[in-house]
Amino acid sequence: MRKTRYAAAAMAAAAALTLAACGGGDDGGEAGGEASGEAGGDTVRIGIKFDQPGLGFDEGGEYTGFDVDVAKYVAAELGFEEDAIEWVEAPSANRENLLSTGEVDMIFATYSITDERKETVDFAGPYFVAGQDLLVRADDEEITGPESLTDKNLCSVAGSTSAARINEEFGAEANLVEQPGYAECVSLMGGGQIDAVTTDDIILAGLAAQEANAGQFKVVGNPFSEENYGVGLPKGSEDCEAINEAITKMIEEGAWEEAITANTEGADYTFNAELNPPTPDECA
Repeated sequence: MRKTRYAAAAMAAAAALTLAACGGGDDGGEAGGEASGEAGGDTVRIGIKFDQPGLGFDEGGEYTGFDVDVAKYVAAELGFEEDAIEWVEAPSANRENLLSTGEVDMIFATYSITDERKETVDFAGPYFVAGQDLLVRADDEEITGPESLTDKNLCSVAGSTSAARINEEFGAEANLVEQPGYAECVSLMGGGQIDAVTTDDIILAGLAAQEANAGQFKVVGNPFSEENYGVGLPKGSEDCEAINEAITKMIEEGAWEEAITANTEGADYTFNAELNPPTPDECA
């Protein structure tokens, strides 16, 4: 996709014509066959989070998480071996810029599909539907949803809309504690200084599944929003259909659910089966 992407596509097209002339057939090989990485020297640059355990996490140069697993599967279906992937950190505030400047070919980074974002980037997917939820201590039976947070100490990341939604939409009047990251929120809860952490359910599950936290916390399991995680693509990308085919194949083969289970093991978490696994949207 990078450097030789279009040359590779041209070579693949020429090869297809040659096969057709010789009576060769298409065995369905790679999803869509559009972004083939078989031409030597091809690389694909994929943006992920580096600081979200269970989703996108940099462990000393080894990248783990559900987003990473989906990205690897999709890349393989597009013809890119794992060693052809260049992982690029994609903080939330930089995602659109990374795509528009060509610094990445695609982004898997808890990237919610919204109409506003569609004005500047394209999306494949969704590959997961998350929902805002609550993380509490494993023995907490009192907090069952946002309505039960009145006078509780609630932690979220500074500048996030998650805590504001609880107070504005549910009138909970929780005492908000802001931290630089969700890991800091979980540490405070472990020390008894707060009662709950709020953000997307699978992010909470990833935090709870960390070895140091295993068995201490649980996701309440009462989501109160829908966040469709999509694959961010540069505007006008021709890769959407091939990526959607790869996502669908991953789901049908069972690899999608295996990836979720592996990355949330140790957290008391079950994904929302009413919304998942999702059916990718039609490409524009």
